[in-house]
Amino acid sequence: MILKFNLIYIFIFFFIFSCSKKIEQVSDLKENNLEQQMIEVYKEGMEEFEKGDVIFAGKKFSEAELLFPQSVWAPRAVLMSAYGYFSQGYYSYAINDLERFIVKYKNHPQIDYAYYLLALCHYDQIVDERKDLNEILQAKKYFEIVINEHPNTDYADDSKYKLQFITEIMASKEMYLARYYVDREKWIPAIKRFQNVVNEYETTIFVEEALHRLVELNYKIGLIEEAEKYALLLGYNYQSSLWYEASYSLISKDYQIKKASDKKQRETILKKFKNLFK
Repeated sequence: MILKFNLIYIFIFFFIFSCSKKIEQVSDLKENNLEQQMIEVYKEGMEEFEKGDVIFAGKKFSEAELLFPQSVWAPRAVLMSAYGYFSQGYYSYAINDLERFIVKYKNHPQIDYAYYLLALCHYDQIVDERKDLNEILQAKKYFEIVINEHPNTDYADDSKYKLQFITEIMASKEMYLARYYVDREKWIPAIKRFQNVVNEYETTIFVEEALHRLVELNYKIGLIEEAEKYALLLGYNYQSSLWYEASYSLISKDYQIKKASDKKQRETILKKFKNLFK
C-alpha cells in the first residue's frame, strides 16, 4: 500500500516537472517570437527613417517598443524615434519620447545622449530672448545635467559651449528689460535689472554697458557715491573700453562742476572777509 502511494507521488512529481518544462519552452518560444517580430518592426522603422518619413518611422519605433518592452531594442527604438522627430523639427514629439525615455530607462547607458538631445530640442527653439524664456530655461537645465552628471563625454563639451550662448541670451534679456524701464523713466527697476547683469552674468559681453548704465542712473537720481563705485569697478576691469570713457566723462564732469562751485564759494567768502577791513 505504501509502495502504491509512493509510486503515485513519483508520477505526480514527474508530471508537474514535465508540464513546467513545457510551459518554460512555450514561454521561451513566445518570447523569442516577440523579439523577432520587434526586430522586424524596428527595421521597418529604420527604412522609413532613411526615406525621410519620420512620422511613420516614429510610429514603427513605438510599435516595436510596445511589442517587447523588455528587449534591449526597446530603448533604442525610443531614441531613434526621438532623433527622427528632432531631425525634422518635430520638437514636441521628440521631447515626449525623450522625457518618457528618461523616466522609463533612467539607468540606460545612453541616458547622457537622451539628456543632450532633450536640451537640443529646447535650444533649437530659441528665437527671441524676449519671448522664449521657457525654452531658454529648459535648455539650460538639461545642458547643466549633461555637464554635471556626465562630465567626461563629448556631449558635455558641446553643452558647455552652448551654455555660454544661453548665458549671453539671458543677459541680453535682462538688458532688454532694463532698457524698457529706462525708456519709461522707472529708474529703480532699471537699476535692479542692470545689477542682475553685473552680479549673475559677469562673463558676458553686456557687463560693461550694464556697469556704465549703473553709473549713469545712480548719478541721475543723486546717488553719487554709488555711481562712483560702479565707475571704479568699470575702470578696474575695463579701463580701455568706450563704456569706461563715457562713465569717466560723466563723473569727471561732475567733479569739475563741483570743483568750480567750491572755488567760487571760497572766493565769495574771501571777498566778504576782506570787506571787513575796508
